[in-house]
Amino acid sequence: MNHARVAALALALAAAAASAPAEAKGCLKGAVVGGVAGHYAGHHGILGAIGGCIVGRHLAKEKAREQTAHDAGAQGEPAAKPNGY
Repeated sequence: MNHARVAALALALAAAAASAPAEAKGCLKGAVVGGVAGHYAGHHGILGAIGGCIVGRHLAKEKAREQTAHDAGAQGEPAAKPNGY
């Protein structure tokens, strides 16, 4: 195993052990995908894992927000407005 794979695996294990599962939703899957992509794109597996975690978490939050809006709309209630924009 080379150093990038070991580091990406260590990062994923540390993230899994250090945070609650609800907070890491999307992060672990994104870190794995980003780590592999970063490894093949110039041996930057650690940077790819970090970026993948950030992107995965963002996409998981968006999906949860859309699901909440969909559930609220299905019950006849007005959909919740997202914070921010």
